[in-house]
Amino acid sequence: MRLPVFDLHCDTALALSERADHYKSLRSNDRHVDLTRAGELGGYAQCFAMYTTPAFAEWFGKPVTEVFDNMLSNLEKEIALNSDMIALAGSASEIAANQAAGKMSAILTLEGPAGIGFDAGRLEELYKRGFRISTLGWNEKNILTGSHMTGGGLTDAGREYVRECQRLGILVDVSHISDEAFWDIMEITTAPVVASHSNLRSVCGHSRNLTEDMYKAIVQTGGTAGINLCAPFIKPEGADFDATCDHIFRMLELDPTGEHVSLGGDLDGCDELPAGFIGIQSYNALADRLYERGLDEKTIRNIYWNNTMGVMDRAVRNHQK
Repeated sequence: MRLPVFDLHCDTALALSERADHYKSLRSNDRHVDLTRAGELGGYAQCFAMYTTPAFAEWFGKPVTEVFDNMLSNLEKEIALNSDMIALAGSASEIAANQAAGKMSAILTLEGPAGIGFDAGRLEELYKRGFRISTLGWNEKNILTGSHMTGGGLTDAGREYVRECQRLGILVDVSHISDEAFWDIMEITTAPVVASHSNLRSVCGHSRNLTEDMYKAIVQTGGTAGINLCAPFIKPEGADFDATCDHIFRMLELDPTGEHVSLGGDLDGCDELPAGFIGIQSYNALADRLYERGLDEKTIRNIYWNNTMGVMDRAVRNHQK
């Protein structure tokens, strides 16, 4: 089944900025995501995460802010070099316009605000540059929040960060944060909330996944959860298409409207994908398996495209209030 794909999360920007040779470009590379293979889909919109953690200072031997700046400028350069295939987009209407023009869309997101010094004061600048989604952290505790590995809720700075994101129209992303911080966000949110790349803990008991109550709370905000294709978040052993489908089917049981489950593959951020999934082009095969297991094409199309377009549209309308 060849459907358009709107994916809420990949780490391709970091993979490309740290590439070993000039053959590894956004157009064609040996990683999970490139435009050539995305051309096998029925359309494509990709959220490109600018992923940073304070540990980058040690890992790369340079300031985290410099890693962030290099990553962002490199991705912008790659988009410009491939402007015949892809363009930046900051809203559902811009994504639709790109698609009508035969182009794919790139949406900028933050995974871990370490690259901007966890500074809410920089969010307006980033919004103007095209950023539309932000997590509050990665796997470590920071000045905004605790993580799923450390525990600990939102700090006052974290609450300020959430409010500033939502004032600007940047979607708050709860992937990676602690359970306490999740519920702290739910107490103050005034806009749709997303979990860009998180599955269900009831299907696979990893702390990176959502509890069923968390997923229901996201639904209530008008947000969405993107199915993560990292094998350990799908099934402890033997993750495959069917195990991936199990998360989707359970989300559909929890929300029969089917309007709040999306894709968030975490491609180029995974060491292991489910058996049979080798790259962005494999979304076609996953759609086939969902269809074989009884989902109709309309529901699959909603999961693959329409649901995330709807959240993007609601975020814009919320911002305009």
